[in-house]
Amino acid sequence: VLVIVGVILRWSVTFYGYSGQGNPPMYGDYEAQRHWMEVAVNLPAKEWYVNTTRNDLMYWGLDYPPLTAYHSLLCGYIASLLNPAYVQYNVSRGYESPEHKLFMRSTVIISDLFTYIIAACLYSKVRGTNFLTVVLLIYPGLILIDHGHFQYNCVSLGLALFALIAFLKNKDILGSVLFCLAINFKQMLLYYSLPIFFYLLRKCVLLGWKDGMTKFLSLSITVIITFILLWLPFINVAEHVVKRIFPIERGLFEDKVSNMWCLINVLIKVRNHFGNSQLAIISALITLIAVLPSSWDVFKYPNSRKLTLSLINSSLGFFLFSYQVHEKTILLVSLPVMLFYEHEPLPCLWFLEITSLSMLPLLIKDDLIIPFISLNIIYIVILCCFTSSQNKLNESKSFIILVIVSAVLSSILIILSLSVSPPISYPHLYPLLISVFCAVHFFGFFMYFNWRQLVKIKEI
Repeated sequence: VLVIVGVILRWSVTFYGYSGQGNPPMYGDYEAQRHWMEVAVNLPAKEWYVNTTRNDLMYWGLDYPPLTAYHSLLCGYIASLLNPAYVQYNVSRGYESPEHKLFMRSTVIISDLFTYIIAACLYSKVRGTNFLTVVLLIYPGLILIDHGHFQYNCVSLGLALFALIAFLKNKDILGSVLFCLAINFKQMLLYYSLPIFFYLLRKCVLLGWKDGMTKFLSLSITVIITFILLWLPFINVAEHVVKRIFPIERGLFEDKVSNMWCLINVLIKVRNHFGNSQLAIISALITLIAVLPSSWDVFKYPNSRKLTLSLINSSLGFFLFSYQVHEKTILLVSLPVMLFYEHEPLPCLWFLEITSLSMLPLLIKDDLIIPFISLNIIYIVILCCFTSSQNKLNESKSFIILVIVSAVLSSILIILSLSVSPPISYPHLYPLLISVFCAVHFFGFFMYFNWRQLVKIKEI
């Protein structure tokens, strides 16, 4: 029943707009995904990431790792069977039709069903709580971005969730393969890599010298073999692939992302004082300083709750401080927060609602306001009703007041963004206000979840 409800909610969003709909010449993420199918079907793999006369990387060049490319190849092959015009080489740019929209939306639904949705159900079964399935399946942020805006985040998050299930069941080799697959679908899954590395390293240490070294070598060989198999067609152009998936030249951040660099940029234009290479190094050092304490903590205390908190703190640290962050990357933080919901319901729900708000400017562009409001109301009502019925709301009055004040201010920002035109001299006023508002929240949550992991040890 929960799966059916989740699929219905996803399908209902597909009737609304998508990124770049009817907006030439570049369109948006919908066209990017279609174009990757076109490239994968019509060109040999060695040309997918290389700028040539046949593959113009300035027009939505492929910038995700090989597994995304293989997924595009599969979808593109199916598209060519249904209607060759969908992926006709150099002719299908900007292709839009009701039938094509149905096909593209179906690829996301099916991908979601066989990765994230199944993983959510299995994880909930492992944890022994059906309600966690609700938390995972009707989270508005993921539904709106994948099935509205148009992306396939469900695949990488689903693979990561499968990996966590394997680790919880002590199937570490399988978990390592799955996590490698997740990273090779979207490189941002590297946000989880430090906690998982230290978690597995501690498991090796606890086995003693001989057995521990055997396990460490087994895990290392598994990772190496998985990467080799996935990257084999691109061995001769590996440098091009790396440059595409780690684009230093794109700059510190894009648009009005709700992280610390965009927040600082309001006061100090750091990009005017440092080059891209310098900013990449600075952001990398700050990020490592921010995430290492929580990652080291999971090495000292390798249990599932510490791992979940470490995943939250690592991914949120990367989102706040790392280089070239997009607003949609907050979905990577949302996954471990949802997994922690049973332990901290109100803080987690508060965080998840702020993630949706942080993506509002993007959703407004895509005409997704009705599903944005509807899904968030459904999510809040269901989660609050269940949490209250289980008597899990035991936060202090001061904390609840903070949540209420935040909710009121969030509502004001939403109303202003939808109904009041910004001043002519400040056309991006509301996206900037939302970005600053959410960035302050995310930094506060970063401090809170680190305190929850590093200080409240006895409760964990």
